[in-house]
Amino acid sequence: MPDPRSGVRSLADDLRARTDDDLAALLIARPDLARPAASDLTALAARSTTRSSTARAIDGLDLTTLQVLEAAAVVADGIDATTLDELLPGTPPATIATALDRLRTAALLWGTPGALRVSRGVAEVLGPHIAGLGPTGAELGLDPQPPPALRAAITDLPEGARAVLAQLAWGPPMAHEPEQGTRAAEAVDALVDAGLAARRDDQVVVPREVALVVREGRLHREASPAAPPLEGTVRAVSVLDRVGGGSASEVLALVDDALSSWSTNPPRQLRGGGLSVRDLATTARALDLDPPRAAFVLELALSAGLLADDQGEDPSWAPTAAYDAWLDLPGGRRWALLASTWWSTTRDPTRIGQRRPDGKVVNALGQDVHAPPVRALRRAVLTTLAEAEPGLAPTAASLTARLRWRRPRRVPSDLAPRVAAILDEASRLGLVALGALTTGGRALVAGDTEALAASMETHLPSPVDHVLLQADLTAVAPGPLSAGLAHFLRQVADLESRGGASVHRFSAASIRRCLDAGWTVEEILRGLRDASHTPVPQPLDYLIRDTARQHGQVRVVEARTVLRVEDPAALEALLAERALSALQLRRLAPTIAVSGLAPDVVLEFVQDSGIGAVRENATGAITIAPRPAHRAPVPRVPPSVVRAFTAEDAEAGVAALRAADEQASGTALPPGTTGRGGPAGTTALGKSADRGGAPAIPAGDPATSLALLREASADRRPVWVGYADAVGAVRRFLFRPEDIDNGRVHGVADGVRRTLSIHRITGVAPD
Repeated sequence: MPDPRSGVRSLADDLRARTDDDLAALLIARPDLARPAASDLTALAARSTTRSSTARAIDGLDLTTLQVLEAAAVVADGIDATTLDELLPGTPPATIATALDRLRTAALLWGTPGALRVSRGVAEVLGPHIAGLGPTGAELGLDPQPPPALRAAITDLPEGARAVLAQLAWGPPMAHEPEQGTRAAEAVDALVDAGLAARRDDQVVVPREVALVVREGRLHREASPAAPPLEGTVRAVSVLDRVGGGSASEVLALVDDALSSWSTNPPRQLRGGGLSVRDLATTARALDLDPPRAAFVLELALSAGLLADDQGEDPSWAPTAAYDAWLDLPGGRRWALLASTWWSTTRDPTRIGQRRPDGKVVNALGQDVHAPPVRALRRAVLTTLAEAEPGLAPTAASLTARLRWRRPRRVPSDLAPRVAAILDEASRLGLVALGALTTGGRALVAGDTEALAASMETHLPSPVDHVLLQADLTAVAPGPLSAGLAHFLRQVADLESRGGASVHRFSAASIRRCLDAGWTVEEILRGLRDASHTPVPQPLDYLIRDTARQHGQVRVVEARTVLRVEDPAALEALLAERALSALQLRRLAPTIAVSGLAPDVVLEFVQDSGIGAVRENATGAITIAPRPAHRAPVPRVPPSVVRAFTAEDAEAGVAALRAADEQASGTALPPGTTGRGGPAGTTALGKSADRGGAPAIPAGDPATSLALLREASADRRPVWVGYADAVGAVRRFLFRPEDIDNGRVHGVADGVRRTLSIHRITGVAPD
């Protein structure tokens, strides 16, 4: 038990005695304690002992610290580096002391140096068999024996009994009773007769003291005093940054190409949300990628807020206004936004294409892509790479070994393929190159946003404002194109290959697409002359002019709807085209046909069939209106991005806790004030007016109240309770809890046994 003379009788007392910096360190180590904010330090202490919060904190421990915590849980009281040294042979005392400091910072241990105690809830999370040990001999009803006597008893055992004991000693410490008459049953009888095991509930159990003697005092079969080393190949950082810059340039171009294409041809959103497999495949072909890589690009744009559904009656996926602002940013800042988004998002593109439990496929841009654990694993992978020396590309085996050490309780069973997928995504972004972390990747892990953009700016190729036109109807861009030139080339040509020098090919279809967008022949030729350092080749000039002469042979007249052609044979071909059967065309003259559909619909059908059609108004003039870029509203909160808990947040949280704790430790409110719905004669939180010396009871959530009641029940001490009765009046009284089950707490108040419903308890405060 803690020394009452120290003034630290509970975890709440320990927290009050800590400095503001210590409390801030606690909130940073366990941000779940600050969201939502606790009412005061007593509530903070209670929340930290709940099973969910304790499990989250323990899951974040590395293997060395976890082994120290397990040793502390076995000792249970009076914990320091010396008392744990025998249980952790091979672990230096300095390492144990460092781990104890970390555990106390996280409030998993509390008390004074040399007399630390394990926080309530740790044993529950670690399980009934900590490090494979069973209950103590006293708990099993066995007479205590010193270690020398236990060793002598083990030596005198038959060989079969020693084999059974050796197997149970390292856990699990219990096994089902073997069938009588077997050799195993004889071995168990020998263990029980020697006082080295006990029978309980048809099982044989080895007590903790016996198991430790068999283990020769070691708590773990294999100690882990330090992190496994990272081994691999060291590469020049300058080479890594150049390779990373090429990857970053490519991902910027891919995001731009995908969203630019969806500006004028937005795909529809599925009824259940997400993107159809067919639309994903179409986008992948347009980007010259396989579908998984195309899905990664789209998911990145969605998480960054550059892409969203337009929220229409028939919703479709389209770029947002943030995409236009993103295009105006320098290359380094555009890349930094994508990298930071990938670092923070909980979306996992590797889930796309997998089957859900109901058998349906996970679609890109859908809600099923969310996988919160992937963010923690993503950060663990890059943080581990950042721990290595600059330029080191660790082997897959050493990297996975380090990751298993970092989070032994949170490691997925398929760790190796998950790590490979994360490294692949980081490589596409330029955060990792040749298996090692780039300068930009280190800036991302460090959280330095300014350095993040600057680190990549110098390695991104400078945009070029010219191309080289070739006689084979191609244009070669010697680098990433400027925004205006890239938009023009996307209109007039098709991307044939990308890389350091991208190749764009001209065709009749691409020229017709540009004409359909409202460009004239002279505007196209002028744009090519301005963009090229070489003259426009004659074959390209002929292609543009020939396509333009054929363009407009079919004119859509605004008469709901009239089609006029120059050649009767052309109309004959139109009427025979199966793709146009939905227009229900009817011939009125050798060169005239009509449709009952609107002109816009007819025009779209004819153009989609590959025929150059234009629109003509009532005066006979051709009216070509460029298709406006489609934009979706910017989401108020970018999807799947969670803001990190910062040092400023922790500082503000500590200040609020100090203020609330000072207010809670003040005198009771004046008599006559009322609580929530309470009558006169009770205080603001339902405390009886005749209890003037009682502490204030802060309003608490049920989880915090339940934790405080369980702690009081275990310590057999009374607490002040605020309780709402059947009519809503809140009263306070001194309550001694004894038992908690099924949402009720049983105990004694004013000498009378009472049962309180947890949901009616408005707050709990220690006496």
